[in-house]
Amino acid sequence: MGYTELKIEGRNPVIEAYRSGKTIDKLFVLDGCQDGPVKTITREARKQHTIISYVSKERLDQLSETHHHQGVIAIAAAYDYASVDDILAKAREKGEAPFIFLLDGIEDPHNLGAIIRTANLAGAHGVIIPKHRAVGLTATVARTSAGALNFTPVAKVTNLGAAMDELKKEGLWFVCADMKGEVMYRQNLTGPIGLVIGNEGEGVSRLVREKCDFTASIPMKGDIDSLNASVAAGVLAYEIVRQRMSK
Repeated sequence: MGYTELKIEGRNPVIEAYRSGKTIDKLFVLDGCQDGPVKTITREARKQHTIISYVSKERLDQLSETHHHQGVIAIAAAYDYASVDDILAKAREKGEAPFIFLLDGIEDPHNLGAIIRTANLAGAHGVIIPKHRAVGLTATVARTSAGALNFTPVAKVTNLGAAMDELKKEGLWFVCADMKGEVMYRQNLTGPIGLVIGNEGEGVSRLVREKCDFTASIPMKGDIDSLNASVAAGVLAYEIVRQRMSK
């Protein structure tokens, strides 16, 4: 898996990139340009939390490789996403029971990067993320993963529930992080396992939770009610590691 920066120039190509679900990190727009197509592009950019920079024509001309930028240049993160099969193949190569992270709507790139880093260090075979309502593999994610993105395959799927159904046929069972679950230390977390981590605010969605075999909670002793999503992923992942090692 490699990271390269991809420049997309011109109004139609940029609109198409947004509509196809490509992750755009940065958008350069000609300062003062306010016509319909440019407004459409900046609206999409705001929806996806792209960083927008309004710059001079000279700056755009400098950045341009095609010389047909029409007042807009987008910088996209171009990663090779893996497939779910690639992740299972990695487990087979290592002769290990599959261990996969499934992330249900993580929106903060720093959280996603940190979780990919944890997945790599915990020996997980890959990470599965949904295409919609979640952050993709941006430059920020790459930086926060501290290089883990080059080693840990990340698959992007249209429907997380359908991916779980397919993985159940491969013998995986799923544990989801939930405050109301049984304390993780009392659970058997060995064997082929998918660890499901929910969105930062909402947690795991109902449809995904219903596909989980059980829920595991982390004991909380403090005065606030929840851990950051990436920290929760790390704590649960290492309980899985501990149980796998002691088996």
